[in-house]
Amino acid sequence: MILPSTTTPPPSPSELPDWATNLLTWLAAAGMKALTVAIIIASCVVIGLILRLVIRRVVHRIVDSAKNKASVDDTQALERSPLADMRLVQRTRTLGTILQNIVNVMLVIIAIVLIVNALDQSLLGSLTLLTAAVGAGLGFGAQNIVKDVLNGMFLVAEDQIGIGDVVDLGLASGVVEYVSVRITQVRDVNGTLWYVRNGEVTRIGNMSQGWARSIIDLGVPADSDLEQVEQIMLETAQGLAKDPKWRTRIIEKPELWGLESIDGDALVVRIVIKARANAKDDVAQELRRRLRAALLEKEISVPRMVDVAPTGLDGARRVRGANPPRTRPNAVTGVPVIPDRGIWRRKKPNDDGSPQK
Repeated sequence: MILPSTTTPPPSPSELPDWATNLLTWLAAAGMKALTVAIIIASCVVIGLILRLVIRRVVHRIVDSAKNKASVDDTQALERSPLADMRLVQRTRTLGTILQNIVNVMLVIIAIVLIVNALDQSLLGSLTLLTAAVGAGLGFGAQNIVKDVLNGMFLVAEDQIGIGDVVDLGLASGVVEYVSVRITQVRDVNGTLWYVRNGEVTRIGNMSQGWARSIIDLGVPADSDLEQVEQIMLETAQGLAKDPKWRTRIIEKPELWGLESIDGDALVVRIVIKARANAKDDVAQELRRRLRAALLEKEISVPRMVDVAPTGLDGARRVRGANPPRTRPNAVTGVPVIPDRGIWRRKKPNDDGSPQK
C-alpha cells in the first residue's frame, strides 16, 4: 500500500518571506550598480589608454622626425645635430609627460563623479560641496605651487630654457641641469646645485641660444701707431674666421670698433667677433692668443687685454655694434627738382627774369 507523499512543493517567489525578497532586491540593485561602476571604470581606462597612445605616438613622431632630419639612430647622437633638434626632443617629451598627467587626473575625477552618481545620487551634492571646500582650501594653500606649475609649462612650451643652457635667472646663474614644470635646477661654477621655483623667475638671461659676441679690449702703448695696430688686429681676426677649424663656429665677419678709450698710458682698441653661443669662450680665447702673438711679432707690447660685457645703456646702445641701420643719404648739394604738375607747380619766369604774378 502506497501512502501519499507529504512533501510540499517549494513556495513560489511570490510566497517567499519578506526578508528573502528584500535581500534579492538589494542584491539585484547592488549588482546593477556594481556593473555600472565596472563599466565606468573600464570606459575611463580604455579612454585613458587611447589618449596615452595618441600622445605617445605624437611625441614619438616628433622625436623620430628630429632623428631623421639629423640622420642618426639614437637620441643621444643628436648632440651632433643642430641644437634646435635636441631642444625640440626635450621640450616634446616634457610636454608629453605633462599631457599624460593631466589626462590621468581628469579621468580619475570624472570616474569618481560618475561612480558616486551611480551609487547614490544624493551623495553627489554632498561630494560637490566637499570637493569645493577642499579645492578652495588647497587652492589658497597651494597657490604658489599652481603658480610654479603654470610658469613652468610656459617655460617649457616656449623653449625659454633647456638642459645645458647657460642662464641667469636672477636668483641663480649657471648651467641648467634639469627643467620640470615646478622647479629648475641650475649648477653654478662652484658646483652648487640651485633649485629655483619657476614661479619665482621673473626674468631669464639665456646665453646659449643663437649667437653671442666676443668683445675684446686690447691695450697698447700710447705711442703706438694706431692704424698699424688696428690693421694687425683686423687681419688676425679675419684669419681666425677663415681658419677651417674655427669658421664653423664664427657666423659673421669680425668687426673693428676702433679706439674705445685712452686708459692712462694705453690706447684701448676694441674688436668684436660674432660666434655661436656655445663657442663664444673658445673663440675669444683663441683670438686673444693670436692677437698677442701677432702684436709681439711686430714688437708691439700688450700691457692689457680683457673681455668686455657691456651692460645697461652702454649695452643697449651697442646692440647693433658697428652696423647701424642703413638709411638713404640726404642730398648735400643741389636743390631737388619740383615736378611741373599739380596745383603747386612752379611758375615760369618772364622774359626779363622776374617771376610771373
